[in-house]
Amino acid sequence: MRRVQVPSPLDRAIRLAYKSAYRAMRVYWAVRHPNTHGALVGIWHQGQILLVKNSYVPYRSLPGGYVRPGEPARQAALRELREELGLTGLREEDLVPSVDITHDWEGKRDHVEIFFLEVDAIPEVDIDNREVVDWGLYTPRQALDMHLFPPVVAHIREVMARAGK
Repeated sequence: MRRVQVPSPLDRAIRLAYKSAYRAMRVYWAVRHPNTHGALVGIWHQGQILLVKNSYVPYRSLPGGYVRPGEPARQAALRELREELGLTGLREEDLVPSVDITHDWEGKRDHVEIFFLEVDAIPEVDIDNREVVDWGLYTPRQALDMHLFPPVVAHIREVMARAGK
C-alpha cells in the first residue's frame, strides 16, 4: 500500500526543477493563453478514490497528464498511469469516460478528460518521489474537503451521483 519515502538530494533537485519549469510554464500560459488537453484517471476501490500529490502544485489531483499531439486521450491516460504510478496491464477499454470539461485554468484554455476505473484490489503503486510525491485512497467526502484540481471535484460528484450518494 502507501509508502512514504524520504527524498534524496537528487529527488530534491529534480523537484526544484519541476517547480521551476511549472513556474515558467505559468508565465508562458499567461502570455500565450494556449489550448491544452489533459487526460486523468479516477481510480476507485471500494468507494474510495486514489489521489496523487505532485511536487510542483499545492493541490491534489488524479494521476494523468497532457495528451500529446495525435495521441488519443485514453492512450495518454494509460501512458501517464505507467509513468506516474508504475501501473501496467490496463487496457483502453478498462477506462470509462466520466468527465469531459474545458475550463480556463492558470492562463490556458484547458480541455480535461477524466476516465473512471474501478479496481478490485488496491493497485501496487510505485511513485517516483520527484514528480509524484504522495498518494492515497480517500472517501469522496474526505477528498472533497481537500484542495483539489477543479475537474476532479466534478468527477467525484459525478461518481457520487451515479451511486446515489
